[in-house]
Amino acid sequence: MPEQQGGPPQFAVVPGAAVQRCLAGNRSEIIDLVEAAYRRHGRGETVNPPSYFLRFPDRPTARIIALPASVGAGTPEAADDGAGGAVDGIKWISSFPTNLERGIPRASAVLLLNDPATGYPYACLEASVISAVRTAASAAAAARRITTARGGRPRRIGFLGSGLIARFLHEYLAELDWDIEEYHVHDLDETYAESFARQVLGPTGRPVRLHGTAEALVRASDVVVCATTAATPHLTDPDWFSHHPLVLHVSLRDLGTDVILDSVNIVDDVDHVLKADTSVHLAEQRTGGREFLHGTFHDVLTGALAVPADRTVVFSPFGLGVLDLAVGAHVHRAAVAAGDAVPIGGFFHEMDRHQSAGVS
Repeated sequence: MPEQQGGPPQFAVVPGAAVQRCLAGNRSEIIDLVEAAYRRHGRGETVNPPSYFLRFPDRPTARIIALPASVGAGTPEAADDGAGGAVDGIKWISSFPTNLERGIPRASAVLLLNDPATGYPYACLEASVISAVRTAASAAAAARRITTARGGRPRRIGFLGSGLIARFLHEYLAELDWDIEEYHVHDLDETYAESFARQVLGPTGRPVRLHGTAEALVRASDVVVCATTAATPHLTDPDWFSHHPLVLHVSLRDLGTDVILDSVNIVDDVDHVLKADTSVHLAEQRTGGREFLHGTFHDVLTGALAVPADRTVVFSPFGLGVLDLAVGAHVHRAAVAAGDAVPIGGFFHEMDRHQSAGVS
């Protein structure tokens, strides 16, 4: 948070290029940062209300989501746990699939950071990359701890879906201490799959296999990375998972209820993920209970949940605003230190309760 002396904080904008510079080369640090934010969340040191969805009757495929959150307020002793200081704020992220027809990305986002002492916003950050990074870092943090708990290192990673999020997921999983022998890719659009294999996975020097079906990819992979835009489950046969892979179910709606019920299910936050017809939400509706959920990622971190090696393990992260805040606050600090934050002088103008500002 910027210094202030008796007045509101200095307001600044951090544009996308500056965000990229602040995150470049810091993937391992970001994974640790996100894990520390999960620990804070598990200790009750965050406020993370439900996300709010703005939908449009005339544009049924589009949506804008508000994710308000607060991290670390009132817990100064947590400032040195690696998750950074206290911050409040909100991410405002849109998804307009028809943007692809316009030649621009589907998603766009901004992140506002607020001073916990005064409530004044002090930064607005371009947040599409922040959102992608916190998603990838959360999956990598979970994969690191879950595979360690299972007592082995995966050799084969399969990417189901080959878009922007899959690229970030690959970059962050590559930070883990795994010795990958080969990669696997499946996408409904073969052109996307071929481009992903060539441009993203090709530089690794490892063999890359393209699969014509999702079943073939699942059966070939020790870690299945679900990064699709699927609205309804399409991986429905538990037998595909008989080799018991780790499934990073980032896109949340790929797995059928039979697969969910046949797996060990780990989530980031129980109340958040059981909504919006996610795969685990559909399982709750079918069974009428939550017994199929075995625990949270915080349970893995604390050792409260023992993760078996002889069952399929599914990590379903709904995505928490507290993670966006943790990453965003880190980016803001780095941008200020590098001189990349653009101050907006006089942004807060009407500061006197009684004196007229001259507006009539």
